[in-house]
Amino acid sequence: MKIAITGGTGLIGSAVTNLLLSKNHDVYILTRSKKEAVDSKLHYVEWLGDSSVPEKELSGIDAFINLAGESINGRWTEEKKKKIMKSRMKATDEVLRILAKLPEKPSVLVNASAVGYYGTAEQERFTERSEPKNENFLSEVAQKWEQKAEKASELEIRTVFTRFGVILSEKGGALSQIEMPYKFFAGGRIGSGRQWISWIHLEDAARLIAYAIESDIEGPLNVTAPFPVQNNDFGKELGETIERPHWLPAPAFAIRALLGEMSVLILEGQHAYPEKALQGGFQFRFPRLQEALKNLLK
Repeated sequence: MKIAITGGTGLIGSAVTNLLLSKNHDVYILTRSKKEAVDSKLHYVEWLGDSSVPEKELSGIDAFINLAGESINGRWTEEKKKKIMKSRMKATDEVLRILAKLPEKPSVLVNASAVGYYGTAEQERFTERSEPKNENFLSEVAQKWEQKAEKASELEIRTVFTRFGVILSEKGGALSQIEMPYKFFAGGRIGSGRQWISWIHLEDAARLIAYAIESDIEGPLNVTAPFPVQNNDFGKELGETIERPHWLPAPAFAIRALLGEMSVLILEGQHAYPEKALQGGFQFRFPRLQEALKNLLK
């Protein structure tokens, strides 16, 4: 297939690109700065520039993956929050414009989202059929992002919203930040320790995106492992894996003082369950945290 992808050089995008290339697909990465590709199956297409016309190079694409958006890492000032929201709306508007211009439409649009869509809860489990429990900034962003991308269905394009959990990778991201205090023998539960972490190994996240393209599912898809854990249990498992103690708690007030509104990412969570993937027969390579951490950190 010919597959276009925005955000193709990020953590998830790079993993997806490598997986698709290994499946012998042609991958077209939309980028602000065009570069030379070293793989004959890999193509770079300039977009979001004043004079760029990416649709001219995307004729005949079979699938479109939209992962573009400002990182949510960093203190959420009002300016940062505007960038997070605006970047997702702008990129998705441009994707929709490109799709509308293509004489032959791709069969599917896979658009990024997040389990933050559901809001936060300590006891409730969220499947793709669940409505948001409550609303915070991340929930608002995810809902508006999905509403924007859903317009692709008006072009008769099957649309999938990949609601990502916490991506675990040895190449950076959340795991390296969680691991850091343990390396200095200062790891422990954060806040109450009861908040859920709906995690997924990067390899399985990339495979689920490919699954979204190759299957006939549509609508939301929880990109999370089937066995989420609470923060305290995550820390215990991490400490055991890298042979460091899990003993020094970080109080919630200190995390809030340090991170401000962004602390919701650490102090609150949601138990997301990948019901659609499991019902569709998707086989996770790393369904449990212990095997995921051993693969990434040993």
